[in-house]
Amino acid sequence: MGKILIVDDNKDMQFLLTSILKEEGYEIFSAGNGKRAIDIVRRNEPDLVLLDIRLPGMDGLQILEKVRKIDKDLIVIMITAFGDVKSAVQAMKLGAHDYVTKPFDNEELLLIISKALNTRYLSKEVDSLRKQLKDKIEKTMGVSPQLQKVLKQVEMISPTNMTVIIQGKSGTGKEVIANMIHNKSQRKNKPFVAIDCGAIPDTLVESELFGHEKGSFTGADYLKIGKFEQADGGTLLLDELTNLPFDAQAKLLRAIEEKKIQHIGGKKSINVDVRIIATSNIDIKEAAHIGKFREDLYHRLNEFQIFLPLLRERKDDILILARKFLEEANQELNKRIKDFSSESLNRLMNYHFPGNVRELKHVIKRAVLLTESGNITPDKLMLDIGKPEDEIHLPENFDEESSFDKIIHKVEIDLIKRAINLAGSNKSKAAELLNLNRKTLYRKMKSLGMEL
Repeated sequence: MGKILIVDDNKDMQFLLTSILKEEGYEIFSAGNGKRAIDIVRRNEPDLVLLDIRLPGMDGLQILEKVRKIDKDLIVIMITAFGDVKSAVQAMKLGAHDYVTKPFDNEELLLIISKALNTRYLSKEVDSLRKQLKDKIEKTMGVSPQLQKVLKQVEMISPTNMTVIIQGKSGTGKEVIANMIHNKSQRKNKPFVAIDCGAIPDTLVESELFGHEKGSFTGADYLKIGKFEQADGGTLLLDELTNLPFDAQAKLLRAIEEKKIQHIGGKKSINVDVRIIATSNIDIKEAAHIGKFREDLYHRLNEFQIFLPLLRERKDDILILARKFLEEANQELNKRIKDFSSESLNRLMNYHFPGNVRELKHVIKRAVLLTESGNITPDKLMLDIGKPEDEIHLPENFDEESSFDKIIHKVEIDLIKRAINLAGSNKSKAAELLNLNRKTLYRKMKSLGMEL
């Protein structure tokens, strides 16, 4: 039935409550003062405490605070005299579940206790289910030492408010890890807002981040709330941060340092409480070193870094992920494909996956779609694009009289042409092969005079 602690200095009240509750099948402990009560909570871990407000020495409110520090989920019901309801209300603010006034009706008290204990048990069950779900999710991500190192870092950094930089090639799961950090943080019940810094036109970056007032520029037909305000109290993910223009980087730095923003066209400062997580598929430190990213912004963001391994570096996880994606694809496509043939599994294990986890997911989903029944065979995997022998290499022979800039110009054009060819003219895929954002690839092609 549960364990209940009675805290009351009145022996007659202790006896009365003990008799009533034991008859209902509860295991009872009793204490006449705060020191004894705290000791019982530590040693016996009761499910519920009936706590009198008026006690000698340490009063009920002080005891309440101390026992809730020992067990934050402990259910405490205050017992108070009719004229002391104000203190009971104060106890509720400190975390008490409910209160009853003397003299109380026995049946009413038993009903309050029963409901309170059901709340505790349901809370424990929900916590248990959440833990099981968390364990299942993390297990289906993989078991490799490389991934376990990342998950350990996530556990360590999540409860803090520190800014995090997540670095990894395209498709390694940067946004998944960012979501995980948010969901394990104290901000988990607040917004998680993501912004793709490579998908915003340069002229709209400031508006997207900070918002604008109606009429502040041509086309500003309404008040716009920016991502910082949307994420207030929660987490803001700046995806592929290195794509932000330099002037936007300066304004971002100011907003992070001052914890204030201002709408375009606005005059008042708006306070924002936002945790920043930034991702990049290139080395931000190196980008800052060569002048392609603001060094002061890098150092402001660089409170903690997580580096995500390539899928081919964590081969122990390939089959786990493949079966997870098979299950998801079956559900989404309403199919019942059983598994992979042994040759298919071998093919997956020996493929280098330039697109990492994202590519594996797409490969499996396509294979499930193409497979009628039974197991997935190698011909359904379609792993012919970007084979190891087709990897992109720098041209080896240059005209010795060519300037450095001309050589780089030729190399970049050659690399982009080869990537586009390997990707079957799919520029998004070509950008992945080059470890570039699609928008960056378009900019590069335009600057080189290549046809888009």
